[in-house]
Amino acid sequence: MKIKNRLMVLMVGLITASAFAATGSLPFDRSEYAARRKKLMDKIPNSAAILLGAQPAAGYSPYVQNNDFMYFSGVDIPNAILIVDGRKNESILFFTINEKEARGEGISLDLVRNTKEVTGIEKVYPLEQFQSFLSRLASEMPVIYLSFQAEELARECSVEKTRTLFNQMTMNPWDGRLIRELQFVKQLKERFPQLNVLDCSPMIWELRIIKSPAEIDALRRAGRIGVKAAMELIKTCRVGQFEYELSAVFEYICRKNWADLAYNVIISSDENHPYLHYYKHDRKLADGDFLVIDAGPDLNGYDVDISFTFPANGKFTTRQREIYEAALAVERECMSVFRPGLSSEEIRVQVRENLMKKGFDMSKDIFQIRSMQDGVSHYVGLAVHDVGGRPRGPLQPGMVIALDIYAVFPDEKLGVRVEDTVVITSSGCENLTAGLPREISEIEALMKKPGIIQILKDKGFN
Repeated sequence: MKIKNRLMVLMVGLITASAFAATGSLPFDRSEYAARRKKLMDKIPNSAAILLGAQPAAGYSPYVQNNDFMYFSGVDIPNAILIVDGRKNESILFFTINEKEARGEGISLDLVRNTKEVTGIEKVYPLEQFQSFLSRLASEMPVIYLSFQAEELARECSVEKTRTLFNQMTMNPWDGRLIRELQFVKQLKERFPQLNVLDCSPMIWELRIIKSPAEIDALRRAGRIGVKAAMELIKTCRVGQFEYELSAVFEYICRKNWADLAYNVIISSDENHPYLHYYKHDRKLADGDFLVIDAGPDLNGYDVDISFTFPANGKFTTRQREIYEAALAVERECMSVFRPGLSSEEIRVQVRENLMKKGFDMSKDIFQIRSMQDGVSHYVGLAVHDVGGRPRGPLQPGMVIALDIYAVFPDEKLGVRVEDTVVITSSGCENLTAGLPREISEIEALMKKPGIIQILKDKGFN
């Protein structure tokens, strides 16, 4: 669907490159990255791990470094390679880029000129020296670690990407290519047959699952932006608008606050409720539509996941109220139950018992839906579906997860979703996306206020 009205043209013009502006040479203090590298070194005391940086963008999208490389270095230079040596307790960075290329990509010249001082990485060499360095490394140690998973770029999730590429590329009888990471494994084994090449992605995932205080603060700031964008989207919704207008409002508020989108804005309504990741934005909202919005910002590489549900006309019907209040009750009970040491099964039992004590009829079909029971959905962090997928063991302090309660009623053309991003603390959990109106009275009151679109129309933009 083409966007032709002046309102959308104006909003696109307001979305500037400032959303991608750097906040400094590195997103975090260099000590943060050094601590992460040291933890990896401790896992491979007699070996080394090689991390490949992302290659330059092939099209006209902005260049972004892959998440594992950023996690251990904060360096956003294309075609870089990082070696984390557990034997010598040091790191080695390889890259080649001139200052003109760096400026063209918006890369800090301080990072390029004073790499050791900025990053704290002990050794820095031109990329052209990597091959000879690797030959020496392979002759000195019997084991080298690489990630066997596909690199995770913006709006990507490594496990999902690896699975997709394996099925569509590697297993395709008319293709058969390996992903870049496995091609590198293959090359190493062919050139250095004595070398044992092992997968370090599980080690990296184990580290990434537990967030540091600096990461939690970054996620907390991303959460505040997401809540602000969600509230503006709710305010601006009216019957007769197109879904793409709502998506544009959310994206504008994110970018105005120096954030990008963590993933495509998902808007499900009417017949599209069964498709939980629907993002075509191709419906004109009608009276009686009940919307599920799933959207979140990305701030300096860190994502949050937020979902919210409301009627397009600003007034909940009896049925809409029933399913929404059930979802909200489950989410709030989950938030009160979450604490370290509990498994999802234990959470489910406690939530059910607590709701029964509060008078909820847990025999109703809506409470029998699996996604309406424990709220433990998936990890969140550098990717919106962060490493490891759904938490399977007991919750631990520092885990950041999507508390996601949802249900779909296709025959009624209804769906509901209440989702926040929470971090597990030493005694419970903290809602990193707190502040979004969740009570029905609050939502209906918010929808009576003018949003961006109404204000602009009052100014003559149609």
